[in-house]
Amino acid sequence: MSDAVIVSDARKGGKMALLSEFWDYFSESRGAVAGLVVFVAVCLIAIFADAVAPYLPQEQYRDAFLKPPFWQEGADPRFILGTDAVGRDILSRLIYGSRYSLFIGVIVVTISMLLGVTIGLLTGFFRGAFDNAVMRVMDVFLSFPSLLLALVLVALLGPSLTNAMIAIALIQQPHYVRLTRAAVMSEMGKDYVTAARVAGVGNIRLMLVTILPNCMGPLIVQAALSFSDAILAAAALGFLGMGAQPPTPEWGTMLADAREYVTRAWWVVTMPGLAILITVLAINLMGDGLRDALDPRLRRS
Repeated sequence: MSDAVIVSDARKGGKMALLSEFWDYFSESRGAVAGLVVFVAVCLIAIFADAVAPYLPQEQYRDAFLKPPFWQEGADPRFILGTDAVGRDILSRLIYGSRYSLFIGVIVVTISMLLGVTIGLLTGFFRGAFDNAVMRVMDVFLSFPSLLLALVLVALLGPSLTNAMIAIALIQQPHYVRLTRAAVMSEMGKDYVTAARVAGVGNIRLMLVTILPNCMGPLIVQAALSFSDAILAAAALGFLGMGAQPPTPEWGTMLADAREYVTRAWWVVTMPGLAILITVLAINLMGDGLRDALDPRLRRS
């Protein structure tokens, strides 16, 4: 057996050992495992919504306005969770709405993480006047309530789901900037960075290949928690009429459409609210498990 094959097998074995160790720590938290199961279920529902949903999200049934869920008197057996004010099946709209919520989370986290990590790397690496100027701008962003700032940005850009995602990404990226900057500054004084400098490694390679991989643990945890924040923020903007616009089956927009029926059709408001609650809770539990598994200081003995 050649040396190259031996080295390759050793690397694979090391990666498997790391994954096994990570899962051991992650699975110690039952809440984290439950959150992971629920999150995977929501992802599968979103992916296979066309096959899972009994009806199309915009399909209306004129003979079934505000029908209650199946367990309540006066229910229509065709609609398990009832219908809304224009006869649309709530279960189908919730299923299709999961696509929007997950899409929002992925896009927002991707944009905010790319921006925040890039700026954080540069400020933590070069420091000086550039660092001070950027951090003061981040302080201004963080001094405003996040939802209020998102509302202002969407008002300037115009109400739409795309503009809502842009606004949420912009208000989330200062957290990545601060986190990346702190992680880079803590890594800069370590021996492996000094050795890389002595070996003549360039600044770009030093930042992206040497330092950044060692900062990814807290960033992954932040991304998981930001995912749930993005879903909540998008739902809040949709509820206020500044996010996704009707008849889009986004959960926040569904809540906004149901406001006037709170007292006489509780299910129209409760079902989207429960969908948001369960999804966000699952992601937060999963994020807590990731934090415990990736941070050696928090690992349980």
